[in-house]
Amino acid sequence: MATAHCCHSTSKMADEETSAAAPVVTELKKRRAPKAPDLPIVERRNWLIHQHYIRKDYDTCKTIIKEQLQETNGMCEYAIYVQALILRLEGQIQQSLELFQSCAILNPGSADNLKQVARSLFLLGKHKAAIEFYHEAAKLNDKDWEISHNLGVCYFFIKDLKHAEEHLNSALQLNKHDRSFMMLGKVLLQAGETDKAIDVYKRAVEFSPENTELLTTLGLLYLQLGRFQKAFEHLGNALTFDPSNYKAILAAGSMMQTHGDFDVAMNKYRVAASVVPESPPLWNNIGMCFFGKKKYVAAISCLKRAHYLSPFDWKVLYNLGLVHLTMQQYASAFHFLSAAINLHPRMGELYMLLAVALTNLEDQENATRAYEQAVTLDQSNPLVNLNFAIFLYNHGDKKGALEQYQEMERKVNVIRDGSASLEFDPELIDMAQKMGAALQVTDTLVWTKPSKDSKSKGGAGSASQTSGAALGTNQALGQAMSSAASYNKNITMQAVVSKGPSLPRDPEADVEAAPSPPQTPPDHLNLWTPTTPKPRAPGGKPERRRATRD
Repeated sequence: MATAHCCHSTSKMADEETSAAAPVVTELKKRRAPKAPDLPIVERRNWLIHQHYIRKDYDTCKTIIKEQLQETNGMCEYAIYVQALILRLEGQIQQSLELFQSCAILNPGSADNLKQVARSLFLLGKHKAAIEFYHEAAKLNDKDWEISHNLGVCYFFIKDLKHAEEHLNSALQLNKHDRSFMMLGKVLLQAGETDKAIDVYKRAVEFSPENTELLTTLGLLYLQLGRFQKAFEHLGNALTFDPSNYKAILAAGSMMQTHGDFDVAMNKYRVAASVVPESPPLWNNIGMCFFGKKKYVAAISCLKRAHYLSPFDWKVLYNLGLVHLTMQQYASAFHFLSAAINLHPRMGELYMLLAVALTNLEDQENATRAYEQAVTLDQSNPLVNLNFAIFLYNHGDKKGALEQYQEMERKVNVIRDGSASLEFDPELIDMAQKMGAALQVTDTLVWTKPSKDSKSKGGAGSASQTSGAALGTNQALGQAMSSAASYNKNITMQAVVSKGPSLPRDPEADVEAAPSPPQTPPDHLNLWTPTTPKPRAPGGKPERRRATRD
């Protein structure tokens, strides 16, 4: 009996334990996550395609896409979409366009598909077709800043600047972005609205103060306008954030070079040379630094390298012509200047320098034609008219010389009215005074004596000659072209002055110096004397009458 009672107690305890454990198992079953639903076959491998795509494992990604499309008979939208992205990255734009169009057919309500179709059309240069698709995408999603931005870019490429500005402003209202600020600035610059462009870049710098591209672009604009303090400030900020930013280095070095700090500029260029050793503007500027230091052989070597890297850059050819004129190698000067005129036929100073070379090559007829073309094209530089007046006087045409001298005075008055503080180079003033005395118009001279500082700066180039020397013999005049950056070809560069032109030491003077005069004007002045090819009208080729060795 005792044994039976014991067994009954044990059985009872086991039942109690079982009943206590039952609710725990039930709770665990309730907490367990439900089984994941089976994905439809069309979407089954999308996650794997995405993983390989973001890892840039494109070969594996394409293999999986191929298997997925075979299983779905080509109905998997995501697989087709990613395959189109990969083809675009590989440069197969037309094939990617066809695949994106397939995606748009499978899912016509997706704005992303239409955006990608438009993007491929844009890359193929079909800007108007791209605009139509972007407008269709905007109907599906009018709050997408990227659609507005890309519409602005497309309108910019078809030269519809008004609509481009409108859409880029809309993009900035939806979402401020550096790309939209940069593009809007370009549109305004293309439209000639420099002040509005500067305001846009100011807003951009406030929004993104560490963007070196924005800082550099704003600095270049200030440099173009001659506001050197502001330019230096923004270029310095750009170099603070990125010391190897070669555009900012070139621009800052160009400013220092303009102010005559050639050694400091060369130090800047050394940094840029380690970043972009094959930059034509860099070697052009280095060459003109050597030119300013009167190391002409080194200057030619650097300029020849720039010319090799960029054979169609007219500024490099201009500078090569200038250096060869300085070294009295007139045939070589003619060669480079005529090449520059072929590339940039609307610049009067090029024809003036060509006339200097032709005069020294004893070709009076073609030199006259070159001067006539120079005064026709140039409306602001009095040096062109002064040189032409001297040339005509030296060849006995006093009436023509007087007309050119009076036109020079008119230009000087215009320049002085625009900038009362402007000082002309003393060599130019002395030459004008000697020319006025020779023409007996000294009472009407508009020139003022330069300050002591100006005299000290220009003293090296204004050494007087003997009274028997020809007026302006072997003097080359011009403006050195240095490239601040490839961003803007219209950056204003300062004049070069002296006996064989060099970079200016007085950055405020826009007028280059004329050659040194004799103490007393001789009865017959013989400025320069050339003979060789005929300068062509803009767009033509010069004819070579005879070759002359240097």
